[in-house]
Amino acid sequence: MTMSPATIEFSVERLGLLMAPEPGNPWEVEGVLNPAGIVGPDGHYYLFPRCVGAGNYSRIGVARVLRDALGRPSDVERLGIALEPTAAYEIIRPGEGGCEDPRVTYLACIGVYVMAYTALGPSGPRVALASSRDLRTWSRHGLVDFGAEHGVEFNQYVDKDAMLLPGIVRGPDGTLALAMLHRPIYETYDAANAWCVPAPLPIGVDDDRPSMWISYCAVSDLAWLDGSAPARFTQHHLLARPEHSWEEYRIGGGTVPVLTPSGWLTLYHGVRLYPDGGRCYQAGVLLLDRDDPRRVLARSQTPLFGPETAEERIGMVSDVVFPTAIEERDGGLDVYYGMADSRIGVVHLAPTTAAAGECAA
Repeated sequence: MTMSPATIEFSVERLGLLMAPEPGNPWEVEGVLNPAGIVGPDGHYYLFPRCVGAGNYSRIGVARVLRDALGRPSDVERLGIALEPTAAYEIIRPGEGGCEDPRVTYLACIGVYVMAYTALGPSGPRVALASSRDLRTWSRHGLVDFGAEHGVEFNQYVDKDAMLLPGIVRGPDGTLALAMLHRPIYETYDAANAWCVPAPLPIGVDDDRPSMWISYCAVSDLAWLDGSAPARFTQHHLLARPEHSWEEYRIGGGTVPVLTPSGWLTLYHGVRLYPDGGRCYQAGVLLLDRDDPRRVLARSQTPLFGPETAEERIGMVSDVVFPTAIEERDGGLDVYYGMADSRIGVVHLAPTTAAAGECAA
């Protein structure tokens, strides 16, 4: 995507529903949603949707995106299951647990696709990693080991919405590193009672609303890719917290960042509460510095898009757009997103000229 520092606004074109639960498919009876997306070795774009079976039991599927005569996403070809809960950290008990909400990043420097996903197991939702060289066969690397910092043990937190940046950056200590966006929730899972309880906040954090963090794994510490150690991420930094009314309840990561001339561009989700206790999930944009992604250069003051259509407003969870995959096409971006926790839709974003430093819908 061609983009100058002055083009960080977008027009939004809804391309409509792309994927819905397949009739008679037991893996999708409670929804198909929140896909990862990546260009494969063959040049085709692949989605890795969360496929939800009975009892909220989730697997990660794989599907190839099909296109119409104009090259727009129009349908999918289902290719099976990429990950099914089999590891102890993915299973609460037989029939309960799951592999949820993946994001896939291609690390060109080592020729590996890395999937970050939410493993729902006996310690609650946690970030796990898997890798592949062909998008067909995946090797698990277990739960991410987040180093203790800011006066707390980060591994105690429930954690979701993780993704790796697709390039090497310098960490806060100056070493070359992989950077991970993730959303720790300041709670720990009480397995005996099957709910989450508050945990101590990191030192220096006085807002307990779920927020986005960035953490680093040194390039010299990638033994986990060979299965010889857990992936360890440290140097945690609070990247963004709720600021605006449309995201007053919580924010969290969305799409794997795309490197533009202006910096790393990523969509994220924000949640606000209705007076009756309901929630509304909408999408916004963050622009991060290309050399130091801890620096937020621009951010949506208003939503880029939110639930408007029936598919986005009515489903397993009402009033949800949840962006999770992004693809560059025709000078813009196709964004794949969960619709009401039940289906998958696509919008096309075309950059428009705006004042430098703005990032409003």
